[in-house]
Amino acid sequence: MIAHKFGGSSVANAERIARVVDILLSRSERQVVVISAMQGVTDALIAVVQQAAARDDGWAAGIVHLERRHVDAAATLLGSRAEPVVTHLRASFASVHDLLRAQAMVGAVSTDLMDLVSGLGEIWSSTLVDAALRAHGAPSTWLDAREVLVVDKTDLGAVVSWDRSQQLCAAHLSSMPARTIVTGFVARTRDGRITTLGRNGSDYSAAIFAALFSARELHVWSDVDGVLSADPRIVPEAVHIPRLSYAEACELAYFGAKVLHPQTMAPAIERGIPIVARNTFRPEHPGTRIAADADLTQPVKGVTTFQGLAILDLEGAGMIGVPGTAERAFAALKQARVSVVMISQGSSEHSICCVIREPDAEAARHALLEEFGRELANRQISNVTVVRGIAALAVVGDGMAGRPGTASRLFSALARANVNVRLIAQGASERNISVAIDATDAGRALRAVHAGFYLSPQTISIGLVGHGHVGKAFLAQVQAARERLLREHDLDLRVRAIAGSRRMQLLDTLLPPGAEPALDRATDLEAFAAHVHAEHLPHAAIVDCSASDAVADHYDRWLARGMHVITPNKQAGSGPIERYRAVQRHHASFRYEATVGAGLPIITTLRDLLDTGDQVLAIEGILSGTLAFLFHHFDGARPFSQLVQRAMELGFTEPDPRDDLSGLDVARKLVILGRENGQELLLEQVQLESLVPEALRAVPREEFLARLTELDAPMAQKLAAARAGGGALRYTARLEAGGKATVGLTTLPVGHALTLIRPTDNVVQFTTQRYRDNPLIVQGPGAGPEVTAMGVFADLLRVATQLGARL
Repeated sequence: MIAHKFGGSSVANAERIARVVDILLSRSERQVVVISAMQGVTDALIAVVQQAAARDDGWAAGIVHLERRHVDAAATLLGSRAEPVVTHLRASFASVHDLLRAQAMVGAVSTDLMDLVSGLGEIWSSTLVDAALRAHGAPSTWLDAREVLVVDKTDLGAVVSWDRSQQLCAAHLSSMPARTIVTGFVARTRDGRITTLGRNGSDYSAAIFAALFSARELHVWSDVDGVLSADPRIVPEAVHIPRLSYAEACELAYFGAKVLHPQTMAPAIERGIPIVARNTFRPEHPGTRIAADADLTQPVKGVTTFQGLAILDLEGAGMIGVPGTAERAFAALKQARVSVVMISQGSSEHSICCVIREPDAEAARHALLEEFGRELANRQISNVTVVRGIAALAVVGDGMAGRPGTASRLFSALARANVNVRLIAQGASERNISVAIDATDAGRALRAVHAGFYLSPQTISIGLVGHGHVGKAFLAQVQAARERLLREHDLDLRVRAIAGSRRMQLLDTLLPPGAEPALDRATDLEAFAAHVHAEHLPHAAIVDCSASDAVADHYDRWLARGMHVITPNKQAGSGPIERYRAVQRHHASFRYEATVGAGLPIITTLRDLLDTGDQVLAIEGILSGTLAFLFHHFDGARPFSQLVQRAMELGFTEPDPRDDLSGLDVARKLVILGRENGQELLLEQVQLESLVPEALRAVPREEFLARLTELDAPMAQKLAAARAGGGALRYTARLEAGGKATVGLTTLPVGHALTLIRPTDNVVQFTTQRYRDNPLIVQGPGAGPEVTAMGVFADLLRVATQLGARL
């Protein structure tokens, strides 16, 4: 014997009922089948009873609509065999119409009438299923649960009278029916009154009849593939859970997961009947098996959230060491009929906090104020406060017990998603860790924790500012690597917004590789950041590939909101020291490796030296690929101006080559290195030698280019002086331990490390206590869109690793 229960979505119309019949006929075991009302019918019946009691004439139209829905389903389902069933349905609806008309005359809601009418949906739908089976020539017996199921109504809901119910079922079971179709949700009390089992009543009916019929298993059919690791509306990557213990299922269900309610599972749990959650629309899917045994291979089975809560806090020094305070508090809440969802108390006993349903918040607060009125007046209790807008998040799994690090992973995931925890609760079984958080953070928290336990990929929402050469190269690199990162490392990188200086595009779907963004609206960095920092995604990062000082002004606000910032833009690292300090203070990551050496690990190398206790004595280098090219080729054979023109033709310079020749960009890089070395260096403190003559610094670009030959004579003189001293002329940057910073032309000995580089290389030489006699050198291409984008992308992957990605 296998018990089956089909929910409202499974019997919503004739087509779906036919599917249910096909499922039942495809199976060979004896069956007891509990049927819910058609989807939405129970709520509609409750509504018409209330309308009739309120003398709202709309109840009559509501009944007509329900009658038409059931009659149409019968006609479609049964065809020429529908007439007896339709006649039966019409007679039943006529009776309901008469009852409600009398109710409208009385003008008040009758509990007995509400129980009678609200349970009729199951009567009608089960009749249709039974008739459809018979139409297929299949044996089927229809059983009205009101004739065999006896319950007592208590404060905790309907309690089954097992002895009496088993006696009434015995006559039915004696005939050994192959298939019994049972009405869900309805029952009778000991005194013969028709009643219902309350919300989730059909699930409860299923477990009850599984027990009464001594079923081997209970299969509960709905519209999902069993139990998922999280709500798929919030976490689309939620995975199917093949097995759950009874205890795990109860924990997940209590906190809102789409599982049978713990109370409704009780009859099956008490008798050790496995419950299998199945999908009516994918009957081939095995579903989720819920049984006594636990599967400990995965420590966490699911993560769920429960919204609409509030925190109630009773606080005061007078509670410390006083027995009975908690008893009084919870007795007062019981008296006020307030259900407590979670409880937390620190070992100091200074406060007792609990989580309650938000609609009960005022009643709960009033109950405690009344109970502790004397202590409040004497200041033994300082306050009773309520914080609204709370959600509970629960992590559930039998495998968490005795496994160190589970709580750490939970709280790390929440911290990385910038979610504050207000209250924590964990039972001694270690099966559930629950936290209370702001309801506005619930979606992001759920996704972050779900990914944190490797139940889904780590997802990062990315906003790209700057769609020039570097920005385009970065976008192309992310798109090319995305599928591999998702497949091999469970890392989901989603570029969801792209902004230029004037126009931007906010994306809800992925931009196809190679597609040009449609920058379709005016750039608004506030709206841009809000879109990137989506509530349904756990992590957000803004990649700034612009050179804008105005964009850098936004970093502090973005970081404060928990958004990571990654950039090759030198403005924040070398600009005002107050802004620099501000962006360094946040929990979210600020990454800027590409500001100094594009893809070269210059800042990473410096950081490693300092973190391992080395002392930097000097940093010296060539930090401009353009200037490296110019002085690599400047040997006197050609005038300096011709080399500048050649560099422009090759695309090595900025549109205005004075941006390179001024040395300001090199000075900014040196300031960034100095600050990374712990020196609060300012840009104006750098001794900067510009290669642009004073007379040419302010003229228009076209005039500068026309007068470019004015650089030739002074540069020839400097080259001659360097050669006269037996050296090579290079444009270098140098930072000394005492803080002296210089950028300009230097004569280096032939064979010096800074002279032995390729034409457009950058090179940095670190002289430290450990590398005093043989300095540590980082060398390679230090400019160009591809290598700069690679440096930015590498920083993004470092952030992903911090967030828990397995790279």
